[in-house]
Amino acid sequence: MAIEENIQKVKEIVLREGGIIKEFNSLLNYLKDADEQEKKMINSQLKKLKVLFKKINEELLASLEEVSIQKSLGDAGIKGEKEIIEEVVKKTKQGLRPEKSKEKMSELDKEILKRLRKSKEKVVVKKEKKPSLYIKFANSLFANSVKSIVKDKKLKTLEKDLIKSNLGYPPITYISILILTTIVSIIVAVLVFAFFMFFNLSPEFPIITRMTEGIGMRLLKVFWILFVIPLGTFSFMYLYPSLEKKSTENKINQELPFAIIHMAAISGSLIEPTKVFSIISATKEYPHLEREFNKLLNEINIYGYDIVTALKDVASNSPSTKLSELFNGLATTITSGGDLYDYFDKRSQTLLFEYRIEREKNTKTAETFMDIYISVVIAAPMILMLLLMMMQISGLGTGIGTSMITILIVGGVSLINVFFLIFLRLKQPEKV
Repeated sequence: MAIEENIQKVKEIVLREGGIIKEFNSLLNYLKDADEQEKKMINSQLKKLKVLFKKINEELLASLEEVSIQKSLGDAGIKGEKEIIEEVVKKTKQGLRPEKSKEKMSELDKEILKRLRKSKEKVVVKKEKKPSLYIKFANSLFANSVKSIVKDKKLKTLEKDLIKSNLGYPPITYISILILTTIVSIIVAVLVFAFFMFFNLSPEFPIITRMTEGIGMRLLKVFWILFVIPLGTFSFMYLYPSLEKKSTENKINQELPFAIIHMAAISGSLIEPTKVFSIISATKEYPHLEREFNKLLNEINIYGYDIVTALKDVASNSPSTKLSELFNGLATTITSGGDLYDYFDKRSQTLLFEYRIEREKNTKTAETFMDIYISVVIAAPMILMLLLMMMQISGLGTGIGTSMITILIVGGVSLINVFFLIFLRLKQPEKV
């Protein structure tokens, strides 16, 4: 480890010890005027502080032993690194280049000069999302009309799902997109309807053929296209926020047990509750929880709410029921003056138990789906194909050629596989 890193580590440990001493003095002041129950709680905290201080002090001693100042032997005698740094800085301020001086530079001098010249710049990455032309066009057409709908709370369920799904669309914008997309789907439905009114699709060449039956009969066969495509599009757009909310909830629930264990370990050092969420967000280990914690930190740091109010507000808009219960319970614990470590510890044990049960249930479900897959996708198509071939050979006939039977079986198996993979992907829990 480099000397700078060791020194920085020692500095951080000393600052932590200073914070513990301040907390210790603060608790001692409270102890004078406290009642019996409060004295028990304060004495418990003091014991924990003593143990923590002893542990950090041992860590400080170990870090001090690792710090060793390298020295180089020169003609003028022994120089410490600190003296060499001061000398190089002095020469630099005077405008002298050490390599042109009469004294010959050592390797250590060159290394220190290189470090002094090296500028450490923090690169701040700013992410800016601009709306697409399609979104701008939808807003320009329908935003004014949609405002009255949102104001009257006519689509309250959609608005709530949209907020909890973290899609990043304001309700007015999303409803405008929904209306425009539905109109586009109506145009597409009319074009598809017009095509099938005059043409047929066939699995054999030529694939596209002209329609030979009457207009009235053809109209009865294809008129449903005018309704199915727009209704399907509208339904999907309306339900998509709730589906996204459910997906986000599952991902948060997968990360939550392990994040709470982490939070329990942090809160054991009697750190401020707000800092617990800051540390978890900074680790980048829980990407879906990070968004919820950032909402909480924004309400505290930007909007100026106290932590209890912010916890209750974020809990009401959280996609995960378990995370909402955690925030509400944490708000109650802070208000009542309870021990955060005990709360996080007990909550983590409960959630970890539920997580294990959920994993076992997913394993049993996967076994059931495997049996269904073998029966439906492997055995059933083979039996069906053999049956159709036997009917064809025996002369019973089905009006379908051998090539057509092959296409139907292969196409059916392919579609079933696609749907089965999509279903498994939706049911598969996130890896933590």
